[in-house]
Amino acid sequence: MKIANPSIWETETFYRKRDITIIGSGFTGLWTAISIKEKFPEKSVLIIERNAIPTGASTRNAGFACFGSLTEIISDSEKMGWKKTLDLVKMRFEGLQKIQNYFTQDDIDFELCGGYEILNDESALNKLEEVNERLAPITKTKHTFRIANKKIEGFGLRKSDFLVENLCEGSLHSGKFLNKLLEKCYELKVEFLFGTEVESVSENNYEIEIKINDNLILKSGKVIYCTNAFSSKFLESEEIIPARGQIILTEPIENLKLKGTFHYDEGYYYFRNLGNRILLGGARNQDFEAEKTTDFDTTHFLQNHLEKFLKEVILPNQDFKIAMRWSGIMAMGTEKNPIVKKISERQFCAVRLSGMGVALAPKIGELVCELTIEN
Repeated sequence: MKIANPSIWETETFYRKRDITIIGSGFTGLWTAISIKEKFPEKSVLIIERNAIPTGASTRNAGFACFGSLTEIISDSEKMGWKKTLDLVKMRFEGLQKIQNYFTQDDIDFELCGGYEILNDESALNKLEEVNERLAPITKTKHTFRIANKKIEGFGLRKSDFLVENLCEGSLHSGKFLNKLLEKCYELKVEFLFGTEVESVSENNYEIEIKINDNLILKSGKVIYCTNAFSSKFLESEEIIPARGQIILTEPIENLKLKGTFHYDEGYYYFRNLGNRILLGGARNQDFEAEKTTDFDTTHFLQNHLEKFLKEVILPNQDFKIAMRWSGIMAMGTEKNPIVKKISERQFCAVRLSGMGVALAPKIGELVCELTIEN
């Protein structure tokens, strides 16, 4: 919708200059605003969101409260080294702790139901003790991961040789979670412009100019990009690879045995019991190139693949009906470290959360707050 010339009332209220403007109202943008307003309540903060509601990955994910499966952590350590991997796991774990301290279980349907990983190769089990030893200072338990093969039959799983359990993980309702974050922002007097797309951003010695269209240019002291996979428009030099995660949700299933959250194949597949329905997503490693997109469509190939996995592994010999299909857009890089940095004197970013925005955003909000206010 084209915005007409603003009135004096609009210019001096909704469109007035702010100290800090955040572009993007997903988990990272909201936690960043909360961190800034809690530490510096005198700062005026505006969040601009191009959609009517937060979207991207934040409202379109699987609602996992996780910090990394056994095979994912092993794989990351081989690619990035143990220091970077453990720093990342620590940030995710502390982020999940912060969520639990901020909100009640009923607020966001948080359930510490345990996380599980299906394995059909025991090579990862040979490193289980080493991983547990490295994670112990973070999780404060000697047995973050443990073998739980006896639960395979009870869950009704097939094509699953081994099962690894993690009692420190759980699930939440992403929509209710975002609603609570929005409520917190309103309480702290963070302001919003929803349904407003930024055309361009320019900087001079005195301020930032945020162009919405020819009739409307907003002014701000600083700007923070929290647009994750949709950041290429603003951050051309950063490595931000979009990654679509497709999801299916079944109709309710009578006497569903499966409980908890589940990972398979280094976290590329993920599924859970959501109100006696199976929510299953991922498998983008079956078609990497096609899934490097910001298009929210679903594809026949991956949807059929997910249904086959559902039929053969999760619900063998059971009838089911698919109730919903959707996708979310994540941001990846060659490494899983998020990009939290100062771009210029007045521009900052917090993007590329590698599918772990639920857990990472609470701590990233703190980091970008310090970075922005100190500079």
